[in-house]
Amino acid sequence: MREQDKKKDSSNILSSFFAAIGRFTIRTVGNVGAVAIFFFLGFINIFRARQIREIVNQTYYIGAKSSLIVMLVGLFTGMVLGLQLFYTLVKFGSVGALGSAIALSLVRELGPVLTAIMIAARAGSAMAAEIGILRNSEQIDALYTMGVDPVRYLVSPKIAASIISFPLLTAFFDLIGILGGYLTGVVLLGTNGGTYLYRVQSSLGMVDVQGGFVKALVFGAIVSCICCFQGYFCHMRTDGFGAKSVGMATVSAVVISCVMILVSDYVVTSLLM
Repeated sequence: MREQDKKKDSSNILSSFFAAIGRFTIRTVGNVGAVAIFFFLGFINIFRARQIREIVNQTYYIGAKSSLIVMLVGLFTGMVLGLQLFYTLVKFGSVGALGSAIALSLVRELGPVLTAIMIAARAGSAMAAEIGILRNSEQIDALYTMGVDPVRYLVSPKIAASIISFPLLTAFFDLIGILGGYLTGVVLLGTNGGTYLYRVQSSLGMVDVQGGFVKALVFGAIVSCICCFQGYFCHMRTDGFGAKSVGMATVSAVVISCVMILVSDYVVTSLLM
């Protein structure tokens, strides 16, 4: 009897384990499908009439108002890169390659990723909170009642503005980061300035710049879609309701956006290599 009981217990544990995996898989596939449909509906509505003014307003909020923090982070990222790479390259007698190392690191990788993370933290959280409050205050339901498509009115301008803003802010980040590397490597540590600028110019190609912009476009679509999705469906969360659901949706939007930025960065990099 004891052996039979042990077999039943082990079979129950095994079945519970596979059942949990199945529930997680079904829930994940359902969420991915819902986000994909949500993005499709938001993207096609970008091209509807009378969207220009709202897209310009959102571009100002997401792009222009994020430029200062993006450039500040870019400056210190370039300075830290210049400092670390200088002492690394000195060991191998390759200080002349400092400009190439900084420029390629920023343009290919750090520029798009750090820019996307900073915008997700600043503007993405605001998107999720704004739409979540509109959902909980039943203003989205009021739009339905008036015959206005909430996705077209609330989500589409944010997606369009993110797709516009992310590459522009990435370019600012790259330029300021290269300048920060120049300040550290040339002004503070005494590397030859002409060599630094020549290496930057000779090492960077259009392939590198295009790859960075492709990543920025992908990150812009991902961040805007995830943040708007989390706010739009915050009333369906099981971990809270009311004001708590808005807070949890905002946290989830930022965390999921940052994780997906890194995941998609690997995917896009592997496709572009």
